[in-house]
Amino acid sequence: MIKTFDLVAIGTGSAAATAASRCRNAGWEVAIIDSRPFGGTCALRGCDPKKVLVGAAEIIDWANRMKGKGITAKGIEIDWQALMRFKRTFTDPVPERKDQGFAKAGIAAFHGQARFVDRNTVKVGNDTLTAEHVLIATGAHPVKLGIPGEGYLTISDQFLELEKLPQRIVFVGGGYISFEFAHVAARAGAEVRILHRGPCPLAGFDPDLVDQLVQATQAIGIDVQLKTAVEAIEKDSNHLIVHASKETTKQTFQADMVVHGAGRVPEIEDLDLETAGIEYTKRGVSVNEYLQSVSNPGVYAAGDAAASGGLPLTPVASMEGRVVAANVLEGNHHKPDYTGVPTVVFTVPPLASVGLQEATARTQGLKFKANHGDTSGWYDSRRVGLKHSGFKVLIEEGSNRILGAHLLGLHAEEVINLFAVAIRFGLHAQDLKEMRYTYPSSADNMSYMV
Repeated sequence: MIKTFDLVAIGTGSAAATAASRCRNAGWEVAIIDSRPFGGTCALRGCDPKKVLVGAAEIIDWANRMKGKGITAKGIEIDWQALMRFKRTFTDPVPERKDQGFAKAGIAAFHGQARFVDRNTVKVGNDTLTAEHVLIATGAHPVKLGIPGEGYLTISDQFLELEKLPQRIVFVGGGYISFEFAHVAARAGAEVRILHRGPCPLAGFDPDLVDQLVQATQAIGIDVQLKTAVEAIEKDSNHLIVHASKETTKQTFQADMVVHGAGRVPEIEDLDLETAGIEYTKRGVSVNEYLQSVSNPGVYAAGDAAASGGLPLTPVASMEGRVVAANVLEGNHHKPDYTGVPTVVFTVPPLASVGLQEATARTQGLKFKANHGDTSGWYDSRRVGLKHSGFKVLIEEGSNRILGAHLLGLHAEEVINLFAVAIRFGLHAQDLKEMRYTYPSSADNMSYMV
């Protein structure tokens, strides 16, 4: 039997849940589908559980930095199994809570793999759902590397469920997953190595501050190998062997675990999009400025599954979910606004960014000055023994607008939000300089950065 709805949302992360809830509140008949436990990447296998682990790493790092500065930290260490139990207090309740929330709201929830059977009909298990509008918000998963032994790779979902941390870990790729997990694993006592095929890791962040972060990473004992391409992985008795090349030199590395940190792609390949006439690229479902499919007007996409202009971040997915809901309810009048969206690599210290990078601003022909400095000698860093910190702020000539801000250091993940507000609402450098901040605080440093 075919079940009819006004909206079918595929996925239960931020974008899908937001759109489904808003449409249901408007009186629509709504269904939601997920092949995984309900809750989405962020709550179950992404930002939330990751930040719990990062919090433990921060305590270890803080204690180590303050040795000889009034703190004696004897025997402080991460109890991995206890930490994972604590992490599960956040993640384990989520699927049932989501299931109950959908039921209470009157949203029909379906567990299983969705696939299109025509332009507006989706099949999941033995159920066939048809709707005037379908939202694709299935998130992302690790990209296929196409190398021999790829099956030996541990993905981030699995890393976040480890009952025991292996002694020797190799991370493939120099993205945010590799750096964040590497900083946690190293401070939990593992021997860690990052292999990145390019000359500069963490694409999308300021290269000068990335260089500083690489130095901070190496300073805690993590071996960062750049221009090193992983070519194969093989298993030998009780360990793994990673085969790589650096320019013309072949290298091998032994490991107890090899973790995939080489990027993620939209998780849309199992949806049978061609059957529904839905165009897509490797970046996701091709959408117009209203997040509507360019080839099937009844279909919308949001979050990591959409080839939109937004960063793959939970707040962006939530915002896009609101935009989709408004457009299907009222007609296409709403567009996502990506101005001033900050992003953070939760290493220790964190690396944060918002707005334009220096190279992008130059490519756009903008005239600006780039205030750039090493802040390891500033009070805020010296107070906590932080040896690697810095900033870069781009200020447009004439208008004095903030074009971009990039921070590495204590509370960078919080201070970047103030720069994001400045960019989004057109504040000038002088506005930030004249602002009275609490002192001493990390935010107070903004007046010296502009």
